[in-house]
This record gives sequence, C-alpha cells and structure tokens, in this order.
Amino acid sequence: MRRVFFIFLLLILFRPGHSEEGMFPLSDLKTIDFQKVGFALSEGDVFSPQHASLSDAIVKIGGCTGSFISAEGLILTNHHCAFGAVQRASTPRNDYLTNGFSARDRTHEIPAKGYTVRITESYCDVSAQILNAVKNAKTFQEREQLKKKKMKEIVLRAEQEHPGKRAEVAEMFLGQTYFLFIYTYLKDVRLVYVPPRAVGEFGGDIDNWEWPRHNADFSLLRAYVAPDGSPAAYAPENVPYRPKTHLKVNPGGANEEDFVFILGYPGRTYRHRTSHFIAYQLQVRMPFVVDWYQFQMRTMEQAGKNNPAVALKLSSAIKGLANTEKNYRGKIQGLKRIHLLEKKREQEAQIQAFINSDPQRKRKYGHLLARIADLYRDKNASAQRDLVLAYLRRSVGLFRIADVLFKAAAERQKPDVDRDWAFMDRNFKRTQKSVFRALKNFVPSVDRIVLKELLNKAQRLPSDQKIAALEDLFGLNAGAERAQQIITDAYRSTRLTDSAFVARAFSMSPQQLRQTGDPILAWREKLDGVYRQLKNQQEERSGALSELLAGWSEVKRDFLKKRFIPDANGTFRLSYGHVRGYSPADAVYMEPFTTARGILEKTTGQPPFNTPPDLLQLLKTAAQKGRFLNRKLKTVSVCLLYDTDTTGGNSGSPVLNARGQLVGLNFDRTFQATINDFAWNEAYSRSIGVDIRYILWLLHHYAGADHLLQEIDFAE
Repeated sequence: MRRVFFIFLLLILFRPGHSEEGMFPLSDLKTIDFQKVGFALSEGDVFSPQHASLSDAIVKIGGCTGSFISAEGLILTNHHCAFGAVQRASTPRNDYLTNGFSARDRTHEIPAKGYTVRITESYCDVSAQILNAVKNAKTFQEREQLKKKKMKEIVLRAEQEHPGKRAEVAEMFLGQTYFLFIYTYLKDVRLVYVPPRAVGEFGGDIDNWEWPRHNADFSLLRAYVAPDGSPAAYAPENVPYRPKTHLKVNPGGANEEDFVFILGYPGRTYRHRTSHFIAYQLQVRMPFVVDWYQFQMRTMEQAGKNNPAVALKLSSAIKGLANTEKNYRGKIQGLKRIHLLEKKREQEAQIQAFINSDPQRKRKYGHLLARIADLYRDKNASAQRDLVLAYLRRSVGLFRIADVLFKAAAERQKPDVDRDWAFMDRNFKRTQKSVFRALKNFVPSVDRIVLKELLNKAQRLPSDQKIAALEDLFGLNAGAERAQQIITDAYRSTRLTDSAFVARAFSMSPQQLRQTGDPILAWREKLDGVYRQLKNQQEERSGALSELLAGWSEVKRDFLKKRFIPDANGTFRLSYGHVRGYSPADAVYMEPFTTARGILEKTTGQPPFNTPPDLLQLLKTAAQKGRFLNRKLKTVSVCLLYDTDTTGGNSGSPVLNARGQLVGLNFDRTFQATINDFAWNEAYSRSIGVDIRYILWLLHHYAGADHLLQEIDFAE
C-alpha cells in the first residue's frame, strides 16, 4: 500500500506540467510559448492566413464546434449538437432520434435543416473605428446605439469587400477592444451518421454534467457546396465541400497525463465582471431560470407522456431546458462552494484601496465601482418584472411569433444599417426560418399552460414591480377565470399557427398587421410601450457598463500587474492542458478514463440506461479485441477527462494531442466545472470527451460504417 501511495505521489509531484487558465483568441496565440508548454506545433500550424492550418479544419455548427475529418467535408461533432437536426428529420414512423440514422452512401445523406457551418478566414482589430464612433455620445444609451451601428457598418462594408463571405465584429474586452472576423459560411449541411439515442445520450439527464460518463456523444455530418465550389443552399446537384485541411485521427488515442489542447468556438464567460454581476446571477437570475425551466420541463413531459408525436415535437426543447437547468444548479452550488462572491468583494476592496492611494488614480478610477454598484442596484429593483417580460416573449411560442412579426414590420421600414440585427437583409431569411421551425414543433396546450403560469408570476410581483399593461390586458385583477377566458378565445381565433398567414405577415407594414385583427398580435402592440421602455433601460445600462468596465479592467491590470485573456464570446479559441483525473471531495479520486465495463454495470434496460441489446452483446464479447482498444487498459475506453479550459460552445471541439491529431471529442464538463463561466481552477475544472477509440470502435463493430472509416485520414 505504501508503495502504491508513493508512486501516486510521484505522479502528482512530477507530472508533465501545469495547465493554464485561458481560452486564447487568435490575437493572443503569440503570447503562448508553444514548445515550452507542450506543443509539437507552432503558432502558424494552428492559424495562418497565408497557408492551410488547423483552424481551417475547425468549424462552428449549430451553436457548437465541429471539425473536418476527411477531405470530402465530413464533420465530427456531438450527438447533442446534431440533436435539433435529427429531431426535425424525424417522424413517429422514422424516429431517427430513438433509432439513430446511418446513410449507406452519400445519396442517402439527408439535410440537417437549420444548420450552417462557419470557418474562420481572417481577423483584424477595428477598436479605433468603434471607439472613435462613440466618443461624442451624449448619453450611455446613445453610446450603445452608436456602437451597434458602427459594428453593422463595418460588417456590411467587409461583406461587400469579401463577396460570398460573412463578417462579424466581436467585442473582446467590454468598451475597449473589437475585432472583425471574416468567415466562410456553408449553407448545405447533411446528416451522415447519428447513433441511437440510447447510445449517444446514455445516462440522459441523470449523468449530464457528471463523471463518470459512458455516452457516445458524437455524430457525423457533411458540408456541401455548389458544383463550382461556392457556398449554396441545399440542392441535389451540390458536391461535398473540400476543406483546406482536415484533422488526422489518431487511433491510439491518449493516455493519462498526455498533453492535449482544444480548438473551438466557446460561447460566453464572465470572469472579468464584478461582484455585483456575480451577486445578480447567483441571487436573482439563475434561481429564477432554474425554477422556470423546471416548470416548463414538467409541463412538456406531462404533455408527451402518452403521445409519441407530441413527445417528439417537444424533445429538443426539453433537452435544451434540462441542460441549462442543471448547469445553473451546478453554478449556484459551485459559486457558493468556492465563495467566489466573497472573494470578488475582497479583491475589489483591495483594488479600491489601491485606487485611493494615489490622487491621480483616484480622479480617474475612484468612481467606477460605486457607479457599477448603483447600476446593479437599479437592475435588481426591477429584476423580477424584467425577467417575466423577457420570458413572455421567449417561452410563450405564439407571443414570440407575434413579437418577431411586430418588430419585423417596424424594423423593415428603416434603412438596413439602422435595423436590429435579426431584421437586416443579411439575416432576415434566417429569422423567418427560425419562426417556421418553431411552428412545426408548436403544441397549443403546452403554450397556454406556460402563458398562464407567467401571468401567475406577474400577479405575484411586488407592488412596485407590477406590470399595469399586462394586468389590464389579461384582466388579472378580475380573477383567474377572466384571464383563462381571454387566453382561450385568443388561441382559438389567432392565425399565428397558420404558416401561410405568418409568411404573408412577414411582408406587412405595422398598419397592415394591425388590420388583421389577430388577438395575439394585438397583445404585442398593447405591450409595446412596456417593451420600448425595457429596451431603452437595457441600452442605457449596457452603455454605462461598457464604459465603466473598460476603466475597471485598466486599473485591475495595473493592480495585479498581469495581462488578461478576454472572456469567451463565440470566436475561435485555443486552450490546453492534460488528460488528468481529479478529487472532487475528501477521499475521492476520479480516474481520467471510463471503459466498457461501466456501460455493462450501469445498464438497467430502462431509459436512460437502456443500452441496445446488440451493443451490449458486442461489449461483452468484443471488448477485449480489435484495433481500437485502449492498449494500456486492455479494453474499450469510452470517455476521458482533461483540465483544458472550456465552456458552452466547446461542445464538439476536437481534443488534440501535441501534434494536432484527434484523440477525443469534447462534450461536457463535470458538475464542479459548471462554474467555468465565472472562474477556472486547475484542481476542479475538468472537461469530458468521448474517447476517439470508442467512436472508431462503434463505427466499425456496431454501426458497420467501414466506408466512413475508409474516408477518414488516420495518423501513422
């Protein structure tokens, strides 16, 4: 026993190196000493505008990340990332969600409706243009509006200069730095292989955000282009996209303590925000969302309990709600466990003392923290009211459609550059398609229950947060029966469930919409004053925070004497670390690999642990042989842990070894690491991926998809 402990101690003391916090954007790659930290690559191997590099193989797809793994546009991403496309392609008769999907050749690959692929081509700093545009703003709201307008102008000009490309301006540090990104945008994406839900989502919500994991969270898609190679919408004559480069797959996978890195498009982190932001999230917003999402999930699950068609319609919505709800519960628990709010306050007190110690600093920065505190005090004062209004047009399907139509009618009257992003010419078709997709999954009974519960929340608001227009509109003061009758009559007579009517409504003026007499469109019009006030308030706060946090970042850098990596914002990032277990609690150590044994132990025959019988038999008989075994463990390894810095949007990111070869597929974090959005720590921040060996093993032994394995380029 002593010898085992001694060996373990040596592994800890002399392990290959420490991982580092940070999702490095392209502009910060030059700050990494690639060879020193463990890469067998250079910065130019990761990204180069002059020649093909790894970045050309990494795509953003369906809100996630994916990667090209063949010269014929084959994309590897997560099962949960392809979930929406699979759900839309499914019917009760052809239930691809439950049974999986496998195209035996390219002629049988089917459209992944609503999915696009984005590949980063180049970037440049446009901070000076934007900061110059806002410098003469008279109010914070005007500052925010000028910033957005300048961003749109830069985007439209860039797209004119780069025909066929998409452009985006990303705010890297609030109020300080802005980068323009140019993207190749592919619009024809098709499903190639999706494992059955019992395999790709083994463990379901019970295992979600947990370790150990045993699910094959992967899917294969393919990008297509027009015969001339240009991006094009779906057409039978389109051909597979040929990327500049693609990843090589290492069938040997990775071992414990191997250096690994991740490339992808992480969503949002908030590590540079103040304690006031953390307090709002911890005490107000996240508890509200957890409670609200739990209610919606219960309602949807009950509606689909005895109706397979309804269950299929609601499956994607339930999955999304469940993922966020559990993530937020983990964040709440994690924030409390590490006392992040208290630590932020303590650091802010130290920075304020640092500011006050120098008269010049005090004149420049002395007011910042107090002003930020004032903004959040105002925000908290109306928070419950604002959340009810926000989720009225987010959670209630028909009201959301009415909201989009109402805004489209107004915005489309303006010059393109003055419109909200969703209604600009470059985005309007996508906005319309999202509404029609929502209509296909619309369940009126669920929508009415959700609306009624939001009105109950509105009734319970404190007296100083009451929404008078909402109370008048639904007769809330006249009792529940009156509100129920108004809802019933409106849902019976509305035409917003008719896709043909909605299509016509998208081209109507505000007056023409009003003349339709649709009751739910009338609801939105009567609440317009409330929503305008809310928008003005949000723009004023955003403009103020942008300026205040820019100053706070400056003085914080001076105090800490260190450089910062900008928060994740959906742009291309790199993070690195090691395959490594961790200790989430006293006397508990989590190994970094799971194996086929865990699937056999967990399987109960009932969802979500209902492994298909044919896979169970294969795992029992073939787990000890074949090309794709974990040679050290002498069995099929299923999932792996590593301490790279990740967050939402990194789902589907490739896990790469030091030479840039694919060894895993990122899909989740541990429950303790749900707080990565706010803080990262080498001790507890662990991400979870599917071992590439399990993916290859399934394709060969279970799916019989050797034609796909032949297409993949294996590393020697």
